[in-house]
Amino acid sequence: MSSVNLMAREVAAKIVFYGPGLSGKTTSLRKIYETVRPAHRGEMMSIATEGDRTLFFDFLPVKVERVGDCSVRLALYTVPGQVFYNATRKLVLQGADGVVFVADSQPDAMDANRESLANLEENLFEHGIRLDRFPLVMQWNKRDLENVLPVEQLRQELNPRGVPDFETAATNGRGVLDTLKAITRLVIKDLRAKRIVPPPRPVAPVGGAQPAGLEAQLAQHLQHRQPPPSSHLAPPSGHGPAVAMMPTPVPHRPSGSFPAIAPPPRVEPMVAPPPPPIAAPISQATSAKLLGAVSALAPGDLFDHARAAEAAFMAGNYSTCVTACTDAIRRSLAFAGEGTLAQQAFLLRVDGADLLRIQGLATQQHLRVDDAAFALYVLMQTFVRLNAVGLPASE
Repeated sequence: MSSVNLMAREVAAKIVFYGPGLSGKTTSLRKIYETVRPAHRGEMMSIATEGDRTLFFDFLPVKVERVGDCSVRLALYTVPGQVFYNATRKLVLQGADGVVFVADSQPDAMDANRESLANLEENLFEHGIRLDRFPLVMQWNKRDLENVLPVEQLRQELNPRGVPDFETAATNGRGVLDTLKAITRLVIKDLRAKRIVPPPRPVAPVGGAQPAGLEAQLAQHLQHRQPPPSSHLAPPSGHGPAVAMMPTPVPHRPSGSFPAIAPPPRVEPMVAPPPPPIAAPISQATSAKLLGAVSALAPGDLFDHARAAEAAFMAGNYSTCVTACTDAIRRSLAFAGEGTLAQQAFLLRVDGADLLRIQGLATQQHLRVDDAAFALYVLMQTFVRLNAVGLPASE
C-alpha cells in the first residue's frame, strides 16, 4: 500500500518484479540501479542462494520525476522464483501498487512462466486484489538469446488481457527502463483514481482577478492598505521652475453692449520651493505609520506579532525575530482548523520543508541575519495563504 507524506508532498509506491526463477528479475533491478543517478537511488540489497539469486527480496528505492507538484519515490522489489518460497513471495507482494511480470522467452521456460503467473493471480486474490484490475506490465526477457519464442506466442499464452509488454534483454539493459516507465505511469494513474495522490496546488489563472506570485499579492495588499489620496491638488513637481496659470478677471460691460473680449490668461513663473535636504531625519510619528512587508499582510489578530518580528529584525535581535515568527506561524496555521501542524500546513498549502527548517532554527541560539530573513519570508508566505482563502473570517 502506498504511503503519502503530506508535509513533504511525496508519494511512496511499491512495485514488485514477479516471475519464475532465473527469468531476469534481479538482473533487471541491477541494471536499473546502474542507470539511475546516485542521488536518486538507495542501497540495493540482495541475497544469493544455490537455486536462485534471490532468497528474500531485492529492495531499491528510486526517486522519479515529479507528478504535478508531488514527488514520487518507488520501492522496487523482487520475489524468489522457487515454488517452495511461496510464503516469502506472498509476503513481499503484500501492499504492492503494481507488478512487472518478468517472463523467460526460452521455449523450455513456458511452463514455469504459466505456473508463476497463476501463482501471482492466486497470491493477489488472497490479498483481496484481482489481477485484471491491477497495474501490470509484461516483460519478455532474454530476447538477446537465440531460439526464443515469438512475441505473439508469448502474448497469446501469458497476456490475454493485453497489458503493456516490452521485449527486454536484462543483461545489457535493453528495454528495462521502458518497462519501468510504463509500470510507473500505470501506478500513478491508479493512485490518482483512488485519490491517494494529492491533487496539484491551485494556480491562479493568467489574467485572472487573483494575482500570481508572492510579490504580486504583496503589492496588492500594500495598495489596499494605503490611505486614500487627498482631494486637494498638489503643485506640479519637477527639476525646473514650476508655472501656474493665473486667470485674469473679465472687465465689467454695460447692458446691451457687445461682449468684451477677455485678454488671454497671464502666465507668471513661480519658482518651486527648494527640495528638503536628503539627510533630513524622519520623525517618529511618521515612521510609526510605515508598514513593513510582513505587517502589511498580517491579519488583524496577528498584526502585533508581525510588528514584533519586524522590530526585532531591525534591532538585530535575530533569535527574537525567529521566535516571534515561529509563534505567529503556529497561530496562523491554527486558523485552518483542528489537526496536526502538518495537516494544517497542507490545508493552507504552506511548504512543509520551510516549516521544518523554521522549527530547527527556533532551537538554535546563535542565528544570523539570513536566518531571521528566512523566518520573515515564511511568515509572509503564510499570511498570503490566509489572505487567499479568506482567513480569519471577518465577523
